[in-house]
Amino acid sequence: MCGIVGYIGKDNAADVLLDGLRRLEYRGYDSAGLVVYDGKGLSFRRSVGKLSALEDVLRKDPVRGTVGIGHTRWATHGLPTEENAHPHRDTSGRVAVVHNGIIENYAALKSDLRGRGCVFVSQTDTEAVAHLVAEGLKEKNPKDGPRAFVEGVREALKNVRGAYALGIVSADYPDVVMGAKQECPLIVGVGDGELFLASDVPAVLNRTRRVIFLEDGELVVLTRTGYEVFKIATGEPVVKKVTNVTWDAIQAEKSGYRHFMLKEIHEQPLAIDDTLRGRYNVDDFTVYLDNVHLTTEEVRGFRKAVIVGCGTSWHAGLIGKYLIEKWVRGACEVDIASEYRYRDPLIGPEDLFVAISQSGETADTIAALRFAKEKGAKTLAICNVVGSTIAREAHGRLMTRCGPEIGVASTKAFTAQVTMLYLLALNGGVMRDTLSPDQAKEIISDLLHLPRWMGEALKLERQVQDLARKYHAATHFLFLGRNLNYPIALEGALKLKEVSYIHAEGYPSGELKHGPIALIDSDMPVVAIATDSSVYEKVMSNVEEVKARGGRIILLVNEGDDRAKSLTDDVLYLPRIPEFLSPCVNIIPLQLLAYHVAVLRGCDVDQPRNLAKSVTVE
Repeated sequence: MCGIVGYIGKDNAADVLLDGLRRLEYRGYDSAGLVVYDGKGLSFRRSVGKLSALEDVLRKDPVRGTVGIGHTRWATHGLPTEENAHPHRDTSGRVAVVHNGIIENYAALKSDLRGRGCVFVSQTDTEAVAHLVAEGLKEKNPKDGPRAFVEGVREALKNVRGAYALGIVSADYPDVVMGAKQECPLIVGVGDGELFLASDVPAVLNRTRRVIFLEDGELVVLTRTGYEVFKIATGEPVVKKVTNVTWDAIQAEKSGYRHFMLKEIHEQPLAIDDTLRGRYNVDDFTVYLDNVHLTTEEVRGFRKAVIVGCGTSWHAGLIGKYLIEKWVRGACEVDIASEYRYRDPLIGPEDLFVAISQSGETADTIAALRFAKEKGAKTLAICNVVGSTIAREAHGRLMTRCGPEIGVASTKAFTAQVTMLYLLALNGGVMRDTLSPDQAKEIISDLLHLPRWMGEALKLERQVQDLARKYHAATHFLFLGRNLNYPIALEGALKLKEVSYIHAEGYPSGELKHGPIALIDSDMPVVAIATDSSVYEKVMSNVEEVKARGGRIILLVNEGDDRAKSLTDDVLYLPRIPEFLSPCVNIIPLQLLAYHVAVLRGCDVDQPRNLAKSVTVE
């Protein structure tokens, strides 16, 4: 959730840290701060609110130096106040720490440290780490160099339980930035004469594309001569591979769009094209899924598939269930990651476990993945971030190719996840002989047209803007869909909730009579997804029920549907496409509706209140 940036180099650290934190704003935060070694000691600057507030502090009271760490905080322990903002320091002010995650045993640590004379000034769990590191350094001699710093931090972290990504500096080791990782993302950027620490790749892309992904239980020390990585538990050196990130900082900018969310909605045809590219053969229409590591025998032997995700990724998984059961003819369960492991689910070596996460760092999904691995299941990740925890820890991986998704409300990552599920289900059907070669050929042929059809849906934006102007003052929305488009009703409602703060619910249209119909009146907008499908008539019957009760209907249908205009004036006509592809096309006008309603309501579209891009704590 929170953002971490560390720097050691030749430039002014405060400027570099601010720029990096600005590139991590999409993660969500409520306060910010930094600390720089100014030649005499550690100089702290902190503020509540947006980074602009921290910039104001620095304008009034600048600090110069070439080593420092910065942070954007999303409150967990303690209110969003300046005293709770990071970085946190020890009693002497000689050690500073920034932290993502949660220290589970901080209360016990705090009690023990107070007994040793440490004075606490915040309500956070992080401050305990600053004091603990300072205690670990007491017996070390700075003349012994960075390795003494490493050993002091190692000794401190052996007492810490919980999840953390840490950035640490000390006035006694002025040319060192330390990082440590346990269950929260942390990377190192390798630049030309400069090194970076960050919680996500976009923070460093304007300076370098060479990145090292740290693993759990690893500690990194950055100095002016290079970097070293050690195991926290043993102090053993670790050799790390440098990854060259294939997308650059320009992709993380708005490219002329007013908001990242709108840019990313419009990027979906390209994202789908990139996700499909190289994964099929146009001559024989076979599918190539690199890094899945599943044999035909394994696929044929699976008892069931289990798909797990959170929020938007869970909605993608629901679509995957339809596809797997239809094409693979195998049982498929879909679970919300935060609930999965608490009910002691039945999973074992005969099952395939699929974890879906845009960031690859979603804490609940990581925990569910590890649970499934412990039970012996074969695991597969669908993810957008190379080198992320989920991508590394799963037996196999299917990487979407969206580039960075900066807007907190996921758009292009969702349709790319669904596209990967198309390929996974198709490949499973071929391997289990539940799809004929002719069926597979037809499915792939249709998939290749998907980016063009999504582009056609984007042309509805002007009409969607008109609808937004008509309905943006509503206080409640109901979204209805059925079969493959029930998850799209859920996703459409979620997008509206996330960015416009309007209460919205998604329902299977067949459930309308089982409760939600009581809400229908002339003040209730109802978005109904009634594109061509095997359940078209049933959905339209539900729309008739809404009309009979005075509901205000927004109807999604396909071109040439003459029935729609008799039900409402607010009709969006989408291209006629195969039913299985309708989720990726139908979601686009709903994403646009959420965006334009939010803009008209004056909401912060890219950084909705109380939300974070990557939920890296439970």
